[in-house]
Amino acid sequence: MADYNVIVIGAGPAGYVAAIRCSQLGMKTVCVDKWLNSENQASLGGTCLNVGCIPSKALLDSSHHYSFMQKQAATHGIKCDNVTIDIKTMQTRKAEVVETLTKGIAGLFKKNKVTSITGTAKLAANKQVIITEPDGKQQTISGDNIIIATGSTPVQIPIAKFDNKFILDSTGALAIDKVPERLGVIGAGAIGLELGSVWSRLGSQVTVLEALPDFLAMADRKIATLAQRELKKQGLAINLNAQVTSATVADDEVTVSYSEQQLVVDKLIVAVGRKPHTDNLDANEAGIQMDERGFIQVDKQCQTAIAGIYAIGDVIGGAMLAHKGSEEGVMVAELIAGQKSKMSYATIPFVIYTHPEIAWVGKTEQQLKSAKIEYKTGQFPFAASGRARASGDTSGMVRIFADAKTDSILGVHIFGNNASELITEAVVAMELEASAEDLARTIHAHPTLAEAVHEAALGVDGRTIHA
Repeated sequence: MADYNVIVIGAGPAGYVAAIRCSQLGMKTVCVDKWLNSENQASLGGTCLNVGCIPSKALLDSSHHYSFMQKQAATHGIKCDNVTIDIKTMQTRKAEVVETLTKGIAGLFKKNKVTSITGTAKLAANKQVIITEPDGKQQTISGDNIIIATGSTPVQIPIAKFDNKFILDSTGALAIDKVPERLGVIGAGAIGLELGSVWSRLGSQVTVLEALPDFLAMADRKIATLAQRELKKQGLAINLNAQVTSATVADDEVTVSYSEQQLVVDKLIVAVGRKPHTDNLDANEAGIQMDERGFIQVDKQCQTAIAGIYAIGDVIGGAMLAHKGSEEGVMVAELIAGQKSKMSYATIPFVIYTHPEIAWVGKTEQQLKSAKIEYKTGQFPFAASGRARASGDTSGMVRIFADAKTDSILGVHIFGNNASELITEAVVAMELEASAEDLARTIHAHPTLAEAVHEAALGVDGRTIHA
């Protein structure tokens, strides 16, 4: 008889959610995680809570407040001379936010009767897991089912190896204790733009180097163009087609060579993507198949080649997003319990937390054109929104694409203040198979930013009122 019904390896957003749901469904569940905080205490939540989503948003909010007081407050009649920033206090606040939330997960485990073990897990035969605890002690546990949720780690490139003093990964970039005068960022994806925005608002001269010829190639072209223009206005120098060939540290500077040019900075952030974290897991030895990039191979139900062993979240690839991993965790828990459950991969929202924010769900216009799908378009600028005008944030727009024949919503793309919140309306509409007209005939409160979504839906049939 196995020790547990379910063993979950990893306590990030995929793993801890899976563990809680398994326990809610009556299964004896244990979650194994190795993350320790600076005081060598267990710190649940994985990359997202410890050195990813949460701390980055804390810094983004702090830096936005500082930038607002410096640059926009006066237009509201608020006079604030000689505004200064205390980086130590800002970083302390960030750490407090992280600590509160990681302890919150420990509380959720206790509430839901999930056993938590701190240590490094290694797969063994017959659904056994060997756990090495921080003090070196080992124990072996067995489970009827195993869920692998070990997440991902930053990709390191040979020409710019991390030292986290001058050449930083995303973790090091969150721990900078002094505003660098000059900051370089390799990679203009979500991580690079968000971290670049933080330090740009605080006074750094930020240069972003992106190897691709298009800015945010995965986003809608009109939205990406507006976002690029706005970020440049904010002070980010964004260089496209920038192929980095070397990065060398000397005299407390980093010299970056790219596309026959050079850039000298005080700090360099490398944000070129993430890779699956399967180190020391012994997945191959256990018979679990992985692709050439190291992602664990699973079927539509997130089950590996071995019955009863599942993998979820970043470690299986696809959209490397916390909310995607969490929902996969719920699905797998319910499947193990014998329920019917599935993932709606087509309606996963994507968000980049710049200011204004960039968010989308579904197909882009270029994807629709490439697939030769006939579509209608509705769009509405935030400059015509009463609520946006009152707040002073008028950049951006909402774009909606609907099937030309059925009027079903194919994609929604937003660049604007609170886009991360507004996109959920589109996700719900698409999940419920609503048409653009359904959205257009839904009464929206006035004045709200959500009215921009309403107006864009009206625009699909040429019925926009306020633009």
